[in-house]
Amino acid sequence: MIFGHAITAQQLFGQLLIGLINGSFYALLSLGLAVIFGMLNIVNFAHGALYMMGAFVAYFLLHELGLNYWWALIGSPLIVGAFGALVERTLLVRLRGLDPLYSLLLTFGLALVIEGLFQNYFGASGKPYAIPPQLAGAHNLGFMFLPNYRAWVIGFSGFVCFATWFLIEKTRVGAYLRAATENPTMTRAFGLNVPRMITLTYGFGVGLAALAGVLAAPINQVRPGMGADIIAVVFAVVVIGGMGSILGAIITGFTLGVVEGLTKVFYPEASNTVVFVIMAVVLLIKPAGLFGKVA
Repeated sequence: MIFGHAITAQQLFGQLLIGLINGSFYALLSLGLAVIFGMLNIVNFAHGALYMMGAFVAYFLLHELGLNYWWALIGSPLIVGAFGALVERTLLVRLRGLDPLYSLLLTFGLALVIEGLFQNYFGASGKPYAIPPQLAGAHNLGFMFLPNYRAWVIGFSGFVCFATWFLIEKTRVGAYLRAATENPTMTRAFGLNVPRMITLTYGFGVGLAALAGVLAAPINQVRPGMGADIIAVVFAVVVIGGMGSILGAIITGFTLGVVEGLTKVFYPEASNTVVFVIMAVVLLIKPAGLFGKVA
């Protein structure tokens, strides 16, 4: 019994599941932000709007083109990633080398424009997006029922996060990308197209946000405000993990999702603020974040 309320095992595991689900979205979104900031030094405030756009592209592919969830899982990140690449080539390229504050202001304005356009066209209400038939139903684990789709989201998000970390930190492609942003002059000397690599990196980070939007669509419905609801927490996750830290974004995203879920069980009044309290404490103790490096 906690704070006068009896907590059943089913409630506890249910909130843990919700925490892992939210943590999956936090990890994917903060991973995209960490890739973009860590490699390009761009504070991408449009990330939440692009997450929402990913969900709406999936909704459009299903209802207008008849393409199912699995096609949307591939198509939506590619389409939104291409849009992000276009933004980088036409707008953000003009701010390259300037203070990150300029990119923050530009992407913040872009987020307002995107969200306003979608809200004017689709309205504020949510639109349902069906769970694919292959992932319908649930498994009885004895102590709780585990919905198949939620298990898929957790497992697939973890796989994508690990694959992204491996790509950037352990492969030659990742080494080229890091070199292109850290020492572009030397990278050009090896015959690599640095502007193209920067554009692809931004598009990849944006694609991760769109992927999270597709995964979230059957759970949270598709609505213009879904990005604005989550982006503040995601930025807190990135700050706690360490700005630009790939591993920090992944571990902190999943961990804080679980912490938030458990807080809803034991102290519901603090569930909306616990992440920001943790951020404040971490910044006091380690200003660079848990996995960040002091410049």
